[in-house]
Amino acid sequence: MLRSVDSNGTTISYMLERKSVKNINLRIRADQCVYVSAPKDVAAKAVDAFVKEKSAYILRAIKRFKDKQRLETSENHFVDGETVKLFGRDMRLKVKNSSRNKIESDGRYVMLYVKDVKNAELKKQVLENWLRKKCKEEITAICKSVFPKVKKYGIAFPEIQIREMVSRWGSCSPKKGFMTFNTALIAMPVSCIEYVVTHEFTHFLCPNHSKKFYQQLSTFMPDWEERKKRLEG
Repeated sequence: MLRSVDSNGTTISYMLERKSVKNINLRIRADQCVYVSAPKDVAAKAVDAFVKEKSAYILRAIKRFKDKQRLETSENHFVDGETVKLFGRDMRLKVKNSSRNKIESDGRYVMLYVKDVKNAELKKQVLENWLRKKCKEEITAICKSVFPKVKKYGIAFPEIQIREMVSRWGSCSPKKGFMTFNTALIAMPVSCIEYVVTHEFTHFLCPNHSKKFYQQLSTFMPDWEERKKRLEG
């Protein structure tokens, strides 16, 4: 069933599916379509209200999809002077011929050494592999620094995973003992990544976004709202 709601002059259309679930669930897919599954006994107007309440989140997710799509379709030849975003900083790319593929950085420049400087796909692969590695290293280090706050509650240090994520910065599975983070965090300031990590660790104690969850999050990180705004701005 296709429905729509108005939020501050913006119309959000969504596909409503009735399922045998306990809660209303929201998903924004890569094609920018909004899908909602809801219990059979929940009124459609209540689902509309839920979507309207989540409108800011939905519009941000759709924007991220559009931006990602635009970047993927734009011409990027990985040449000298292009911008590489690394933990909130804009760094300049330098490309050089080399006998082996590697990357070095001095804090201002990212030096990309490849066997064939004309091979855009090769340059993309080498750079993305390096960024992915840097992302996991930094997130793992932040997880280790935040972990003492939750360790006293009997929480074991989780397995850290990173992958491309569509509409989330992170997710976790306390029962399975792992946390997953969005590779897009590589472009975000460290203070924002610290917020995402703390948010996910808090879920190990409070599985949903209840009042108790936000109280606990505020205990761990009093300025989390400011960091969240910076992350989503």
